Amino acid sequence: MEKFWTVYIIRFVTINFLLSAVLASFLYSGGNIFEPDQIGYSFTKNYLSDLGGYKSRSGEVNFLSSFIFNTSMLFYAASGIGFLFVPNLFKNNKKTYRLACAGSFFFFIGCFLFAGVGLTPHDLYLDLHSHFAKNAFRVLIPASIFYVIVLFKSTVHNRYTLVTLGYLIFTFAYVVYQLLIEDALKSPEALIESVIIQKLIAIISMISIFSLTYAFSSKLSEKK
Repeated sequence: MEKFWTVYIIRFVTINFLLSAVLASFLYSGGNIFEPDQIGYSFTKNYLSDLGGYKSRSGEVNFLSSFIFNTSMLFYAASGIGFLFVPNLFKNNKKTYRLACAGSFFFFIGCFLFAGVGLTPHDLYLDLHSHFAKNAFRVLIPASIFYVIVLFKSTVHNRYTLVTLGYLIFTFAYVVYQLLIEDALKSPEALIESVIIQKLIAIISMISIFSLTYAFSSKLSEKK
């Protein structure tokens, strides 16, 4: 049961999100904030959230793309539940166990906020959508801090600690960037910069979370 939730579920959610985003991008109806007549989806001009809109930026119904993308976001709730099982892997040390509980609590909240993104398409519930998207990354900062300490103090290989530390640094930088550019997308150039940075932090997040499952797997092996 522990391996199912702490390894398989978290890996599934990560891989499913990547594949769903790629598939949804091929099905996207077209358009971006500044160019509604754009054909299809642009890696540098469309946010990931554009895939989940009820209508695309061109004004066309975006049913298939939004269904696939938003469903993949909803699966993050399962990933959040998976993190609640992780502290059990560190029960051999009370301090580490408590830190893992704190980190898992924030990962749980962050994952449910990501699921909230899937429930609130940007073109229907913009304020709620923005709230979920922004705060999900902010909550992952304390989550990452706790898990950097947990992994450092545990017997898992240091490479997992370094990957999580890198994730913490990039996530913190992204949150600062979000605060600096809030409501400042006034040109196509600014849009391209913001979109590319969002894609990069999404890729870094997937790699980091996927990496954590190997750390969890090694702890399960120790328990056996």
